Amino acid sequence: MIVVSDTSPITNLAAIGQLDLLRQLYTTIIIPVAVYNEMVAVDRLVPGAIEVQTLPWIQTQIVTDVQRITDIQTNQSAIDLGEAEAIVLALELEADLILMDERRGRVLATDCGLNVNHYPFSEVD
Repeated sequence: MIVVSDTSPITNLAAIGQLDLLRQLYTTIIIPVAVYNEMVAVDRLVPGAIEVQTLPWIQTQIVTDVQRITDIQTNQSAIDLGEAEAIVLALELEADLILMDERRGRVLATDCGLNVNHYPFSEVD
């Protein structure tokens, strides 16, 4: 099963000490570089930052269709880079599931034909 994740599912579960639930449910999680950077390349400690750098079951992958990311961000003002990359990566990998809690991102992912999780503490934006 190919599962791509946005930032929030990882950070939220890491914050409550339950990140391993993702491994138990899906074995491997793939994140795009923008998600990795949102967690690691910031000036504060983000829950899950150490884990995405060290756990072998969380894999970072480069999105190849950069133009599609640009198109999403140009046409969807409320979608950030991490969400856009997660959606495009899921499309490129023909992922079975994308983990995302932001409503606008979930709607766009669904519109793109992706199977979006029903994340238990989804944002109500």
